[in-house]
Amino acid sequence: MLDKPQGPTSHQAVAWVRDVLGVDQTGHAGTLDPNVTGVLPVGINQATRVLAALKEEDKVYVGVMTLHDDVDEKRVREALDRFTGTIRQTPPKRSAVKREERTRTVYSFDALEVHDRTVLVRVACESGTYVRTLVHDVGNHLGTGAHLQELRRTRVAHLHEDDAVTLHDVQDAIDEYDEHGREDWLRETILPQERFLEHLPKITIRDTAVDALCHGAPLALPGVLDITRGVQPGDRVVLETLKGEAVALATATKSDLETLLDDDGIAATPNRRLMTPGTYPKGWGNKTRNEP
Repeated sequence: MLDKPQGPTSHQAVAWVRDVLGVDQTGHAGTLDPNVTGVLPVGINQATRVLAALKEEDKVYVGVMTLHDDVDEKRVREALDRFTGTIRQTPPKRSAVKREERTRTVYSFDALEVHDRTVLVRVACESGTYVRTLVHDVGNHLGTGAHLQELRRTRVAHLHEDDAVTLHDVQDAIDEYDEHGREDWLRETILPQERFLEHLPKITIRDTAVDALCHGAPLALPGVLDITRGVQPGDRVVLETLKGEAVALATATKSDLETLLDDDGIAATPNRRLMTPGTYPKGWGNKTRNEP
């Protein structure tokens, strides 16, 4: 997980990681503008598949809002409260999406510090919320105008800035490995793909079900060993082995209670394979009834 610096685009930063590591493929979840810093989840090679689980997750930002005229602090805080909850936004002209009004949820919009016309704000919001547009709208509401001077993303889903590494960290880890054969820095810098999936509920499966799932088969109930409590039909889940290895992203077709109590049926339908077929031996010939 990268702590993106100010300057390069998200694509440029991720391409640099690809070249330094000497891997075939990298990708990222949740694009940051060139002048925005902070948490940028980066997937490497096969782990780019897990990024889909992060793109629609909630985000947290800290930024500096500059007002264009003097405003009483109480009015500023009241304005931020007004833009908390369900809001309507039109993406800016330079955005990559169609410019049409849409609704987004702002979970919290707080003034951490207020000094004259400078306000340090913290925004927790639904994915796809444009913080610059949000600040602009606050300025219009106050009748003074406002713009976002600086912005940093501090969290994506459960991934926090404290766990992010810089481009320099990546380079140092590679240098230590190349020059001294040290793997510990690399292991601290490059996280297992399962770290990106910790926010999702899990279904633990039998080893004999793994390879069939890697080939796209649905997960039948006899292949289930355990399930996160509270899962409902339609929820996105991770199918994992007893060792905690991610096998696939899937959609649950039964609740947790149905999955544990029913004897027959499908527990989940995979929609994105994460493990390479053949990693686990084929268990199809030894399966119990309806087990994949």
